[in-house]
Amino acid sequence: MRIALVTDYYLPTLGGVQTAVKALAEALATAGHEVTVFCPLVGSEGAQAGTGDAPAAGTAVGVPEIVGLPVSPVFRPDGYPFAWSPRRIRAVLRREFVARGIEVVHTHSEMMAALAAVRTAQDLRIPVVHTMHGRIDVYTANVLPLPAVTTVLLAFLHSRQISHAGLRVDDDAAYTATRTARRMWRLMLAQSRASAHVVVPSQHFARKLRDRGVQTPITVLSNGLEGEVLTAVDAPAARVVGPGEPMRLVWVGRLSPEKRPDVMIRAAHGLSPGVVVDVYGDGVARSAIAKAAASAPVTLHGAVPRSEVLQAMRDAHVLVSSSVDFDNQPMVILEAVAAGLPVLHCDPDLAEVVPDGGGFLTPTPDADGIVAVIERLRRDPAIITVASRAMLSARAAVEQVAGPMIGVYQTALASGPRSTSDPRPPVGGLR
Repeated sequence: MRIALVTDYYLPTLGGVQTAVKALAEALATAGHEVTVFCPLVGSEGAQAGTGDAPAAGTAVGVPEIVGLPVSPVFRPDGYPFAWSPRRIRAVLRREFVARGIEVVHTHSEMMAALAAVRTAQDLRIPVVHTMHGRIDVYTANVLPLPAVTTVLLAFLHSRQISHAGLRVDDDAAYTATRTARRMWRLMLAQSRASAHVVVPSQHFARKLRDRGVQTPITVLSNGLEGEVLTAVDAPAARVVGPGEPMRLVWVGRLSPEKRPDVMIRAAHGLSPGVVVDVYGDGVARSAIAKAAASAPVTLHGAVPRSEVLQAMRDAHVLVSSSVDFDNQPMVILEAVAAGLPVLHCDPDLAEVVPDGGGFLTPTPDADGIVAVIERLRRDPAIITVASRAMLSARAAVEQVAGPMIGVYQTALASGPRSTSDPRPPVGGLR
């Protein structure tokens, strides 16, 4: 099968979407499919970004090709290259889709690269599969400056590529209570409507989409990790906190409000002696987090190579996930499974991601809840060893495989392409 994966976030930048797309692309290519990743690129990885040329490294067997898309020379939201302009992106995609005989377009974001891919696929009568990795309503509310204003611009730009006509989101749920949130949910509904099939990595997000009236077929498929990640962590041992040994906590992610790193830092201030916290990641909240971490047993490592993060996971006793009502399936939790590292999480929904017995849900989602669990583990560290063994027993389940996604592609091919302004009648909250 000839497959195009289109995303606004890819290597060499770091993040959950980048990790998930890389793993899927490599699994599909290894299974014998012709895979091309289309994305904005920077630095040495994207020396030819904007030309549509693919680096020669992509010609190896089992390795997906990478085609750089045009990027804005001045606009870099949150430090990421921004695919621009829509007309230039569509020109590259149309030329490449035709030349490569692309059969299925699989989008992985809700920004300009993905939107241009939907438009181009529609013009060429190619079905689109869309993976919705995250809650763009929560992300924009926490990251964009003046979200009440800037989301208006974002929604306008989105609607210029994919119609929002006839879509209405009711305010009958906590996550759609604000006008800004409903604006972003209309955006997600529009992109779902324009796709032949929607893929999400968690049941709790699928329920929200269906509750908002999405009629496009939805399949829940777990993300996966590249085989090289399991190789990199080798054969980790079950965690044991020895007598007199400090308990090592690790927090990994984007230093951004929706990830709630500040909650981890507040918790660190309340921990008893003998607990240390290592924080890996960078983002818009870095300076505030650095200031808040002063005098706490916290080391901020910033953005580091993935290999260093994986080594930190091998050395740590517990991974802390402090986000609530944002993440669908954090890739860092899958990496923790690969490393045999127990997970402490604040969001009840993430219990779906953590293998049975491999994690600890805080009694409350605040810093006090984190402290309560850590202090319990300090009193009885054998609990950590039991949880670590549960994670180790689930390692094989987190490796990315191609088969289930190929099944989705075949279903999309059978159903055919979808218009960006689907004329179907409204159902439920979708009008």
